[in-house]
Amino acid sequence: MTAKYYSPHGGHPGQEQLLTDRAVFTDAYAVIPKGTMRDIVTSFLPFWDDTRLWVISRPLSGFAETFSQYIMEVQPGGGSDQPETDPEAEGVLFVVEGTATLTADGTTYELTPGGYAYLPAECNWTLRNRGGETLRFHWIRKAYEAVEGLDRPDVLVLNENEITPTPMPGTDGKWATTRFVDPSDLRHDMHVTVVTFEPGAVIPFLETHVMEHGLYVLEGKAVYRLNNDWVEVEAGDYMWLRAFCPQACYAGGPGKFRYLLYKDVNRHMALRPGPAAYPQHRRLRTAAQK
Repeated sequence: MTAKYYSPHGGHPGQEQLLTDRAVFTDAYAVIPKGTMRDIVTSFLPFWDDTRLWVISRPLSGFAETFSQYIMEVQPGGGSDQPETDPEAEGVLFVVEGTATLTADGTTYELTPGGYAYLPAECNWTLRNRGGETLRFHWIRKAYEAVEGLDRPDVLVLNENEITPTPMPGTDGKWATTRFVDPSDLRHDMHVTVVTFEPGAVIPFLETHVMEHGLYVLEGKAVYRLNNDWVEVEAGDYMWLRAFCPQACYAGGPGKFRYLLYKDVNRHMALRPGPAAYPQHRRLRTAAQK
C-alpha cells in the first residue's frame, strides 16, 4: 500500500476563524502547527524559478542549531539550475507531492512521493518540475562535518515505499523506522528517516539524548510529550526538539502515525563555539577563497 504524505497548500483562513491555535515556542522545543503555513509566511530563494517555500527550521540561538528545513513548492516548469549556494551544505530531499527531476553529478533521477535523495556537500545538482502538477518536497540542509580519513558520502536516491521498515526491538513491529542510510556508515553526520507507529503504539519512556530533532508529521495524529508538556499533533504539524529535550508519544489512531525525522549523528561534540570548532570548515573556506 502506498504511503500517505501531508503537504501544505497555503491560502489564508477566513475572517470568522478564531485566532487560537496550537503553536508553542520554548527554549526546549517548538510546535509549528499546519495552520500557520499560510501564503503570508512563504519565502523565496535566489536562482529558483516559480518556487516558494516555508522555512520551518533554521540555525538560531535557542532554536535549531545544526540544520535548516524547508517545505518547497515548485510549480510546473519551475525549479533551479543553481539550487544550493553554500558549498559546505549537504542536503536531503524528500518528496511528498508531484514529481521532481533531479540531476546530481551527471545522473538524472525521477523522484515521486516517498522519494529520498541525499546530496553531499559540493555535489553538482539541479532540480526541475517537468510534470503538470505542483511539486512539494522537504529540503533539509546541514553544514557537513568532514573527518580526516573518512571519505565523503555518495549521492543516494531511494524511495521509502521500496524499503522494509526496521522494527524497534520488543515492539512487535508497532514502532518501526524506515532508514535510508546504514547507521554504521560513519561518513554520514545526519540521518533523515521515516518513523511509523501503529494505532495505540507508544514510545514507552522519556527519551533524553544528545541528538537534535526535527519531526514533520506526514500522517495521523498523536499526543506527544515534549519536556514537561503533553501536546496534540497531527499530519502537517512540525516539532523541533533541542538536544536532551525529554520526549515520548502515544499514537492516537485510527490510522498510522508517521513523521519525517532529522537527527545529527556520528561526530564528536564541538568543544569550542562557532566555526573554530571544526577545523575542516576553515580549510574549506580557505580553499574556496583561493
